[in-house]
Amino acid sequence: MFNHNNLTGLKSKPTWLLCLLINLMPSIALAEIPSPQALLSQLRISQKDITRLNLGEVVLFDVDSSGENELTAGVIVHVLAPPAQISLLIKKDGLASLDPLTISWGLIPTQANSNILNNFAIAPGNEEAKEFLNVTPGDQFNLSTQELNLIRANTSKKSDKASEIYRQILWQRWQSYRKNGLNGIAPYDRGNNNFIDPNTDLKIASQVHDLASDYFPDIFNAWRNYPNISLPLGVEESYTWSYRFVQDRPAAILTHRFIYGNSNGEFIIARQFYAGHSFNANQLTITCLPYNHGALIFYTNRNFTDQVSGFGSSLKHLIGDKLAQKQVIDLLITLQKQFK
Repeated sequence: MFNHNNLTGLKSKPTWLLCLLINLMPSIALAEIPSPQALLSQLRISQKDITRLNLGEVVLFDVDSSGENELTAGVIVHVLAPPAQISLLIKKDGLASLDPLTISWGLIPTQANSNILNNFAIAPGNEEAKEFLNVTPGDQFNLSTQELNLIRANTSKKSDKASEIYRQILWQRWQSYRKNGLNGIAPYDRGNNNFIDPNTDLKIASQVHDLASDYFPDIFNAWRNYPNISLPLGVEESYTWSYRFVQDRPAAILTHRFIYGNSNGEFIIARQFYAGHSFNANQLTITCLPYNHGALIFYTNRNFTDQVSGFGSSLKHLIGDKLAQKQVIDLLITLQKQFK
């Protein structure tokens, strides 16, 4: 039974206390999962392309770029599995098991300690290990000034030392991001007092209008302000580390992910807030909606790199966009085949 005395007691409390209590409570995710028809219409997908989707083909759509250092890709594919099953696979390993370029990977629980990275290793004697231990400021590796100093302070040049130092760097970057969000991401030292800040790129990515942003305002708000806002109810988060080939070289990558779903579909937003080389950071969204005995997957990808700017950037950007599209397409086709 409702107690009126409790109401009286609440009224007597200072207004600021009530506001504080309300702000500390997790919000319910204001999410209206769209229909696949709504997103197809929003993207102006033609009937011809809808027919192609029904036949299992891949359809591309444009994703506006925020600048010359951003490569984008938009891909739609029909998968013969319900959205929840696809989401379950992404929760399991972020699709690493389907990615032939992945060497190793692991989940990072929010209450983890540094031992969680023990399975990350650069093969001893590998040229990558030697180059890492002798690294200088530049774009060969994405490292901060402090991280470069940590490597220089290492007196041993044994190649197995590279894995130990790199694990320290990954652990410190994960802790800093976990505590401070985007503001905790250290810039990359390119030398000659030139620094690249993935923090800025990811802030832009979180603020630009996304295919799904109108439908999930609370989720995008928590994403932009992480970790200063409680996660909306129903949103799960996860972290992973991975070691995968990027431009024919193995790269360490740290990823943060939000997942929200109900009977109407699933929504995933992820950011790679650290990448070992070749690109600076990445944000992607995946919207899985029930469709034609399976699901339609709408995939947007924003990849940031300072290696497509400058002289000839238009050509490099065009090539980069095509490469970004190809990687997304290859992964989604592999996912599609998984459920055939």
